[in-house]
Amino acid sequence: MLSLAMTSDETVLDLRGLRCPQPVLRAKKALRAVAIGGTLVMECTDPLTVIDVPHFVRQTGHALAAQDRDGDVYIFRIVKQK
Repeated sequence: MLSLAMTSDETVLDLRGLRCPQPVLRAKKALRAVAIGGTLVMECTDPLTVIDVPHFVRQTGHALAAQDRDGDVYIFRIVKQK
């Protein structure tokens, strides 16, 4: 199930159950709606996201502010740079 929750400076993208490359593709699309300096929070269950998301962030020029794990959920905080 995919859900998107927005607060004033943070957008949370629930990507649980999606397999790569879907989490990165959905993040790329969601970042279009995030203001520069805003944060996209990705919540993923695919273990490959620990490789794919940092690579995506480096490729696109955004900043990976945090990378955490809560049980089976991998949480990434991406700050939009441009």
